[in-house]
Amino acid sequence: MSRDTGAVPRVESTVVVALPPPAAFALSQTYGELRYRWDPFVREQRLLDGATAAAKGVRTWTKSRHHLTMVSEYVTVRPPTHVGMRMVKGPWFFKSFSGGWNFSPAEGGGTEATWRYNFTIRPRALAPLADRVGVWLLGRDMERRLAAFARACEDQDIVAALAS
Repeated sequence: MSRDTGAVPRVESTVVVALPPPAAFALSQTYGELRYRWDPFVREQRLLDGATAAAKGVRTWTKSRHHLTMVSEYVTVRPPTHVGMRMVKGPWFFKSFSGGWNFSPAEGGGTEATWRYNFTIRPRALAPLADRVGVWLLGRDMERRLAAFARACEDQDIVAALAS
C-alpha cells in the first residue's frame, strides 16, 4: 500500500491471483449474491437506472460494511484490463472519491490485480489529519478486500458460478 505525497491522497495495493485477466476482471465486477460471497466491504450493491452490466456512464449504489452509502459512476470500463469509477454522491466528508482496478498478466501466469483509490476530504482544514486517517482506513479495507478477492479466485465454487 502506498500514498502519494501530492495534494490528493492515494491508496494502492496489488495482489497476484491464479485466474487469467478476463476471469479476474469479471469476478471483480460481479453484483448480487456472488459479490456478497467474496467482498467483505460490500453489504449491499446494485446497478442503477435499469443497467444490467458495468459500462461507461452506468451508476451503482453501494452500502459499505461501515453502513455508509455511495453512488458511483463508471468512467471507464475496458475488459479485461481496467475499470474506473468516481463518486457522484457519498458521505459528506468526501469532497471527491475515485477508484480504479487494473488487471494485467502476471509473470509466470495468473493476473496482477492493482486497486487504487484517490480522495479529497472536506472541509479542507481537516485534511492534514483526515487524509492520514483516510489512507489508513481505506488501506485497511482495501487489503481485506484484496485478500478476499484472492481467496475467491481460488474458490472453485465461486469460479464456477462466475462461468455460469
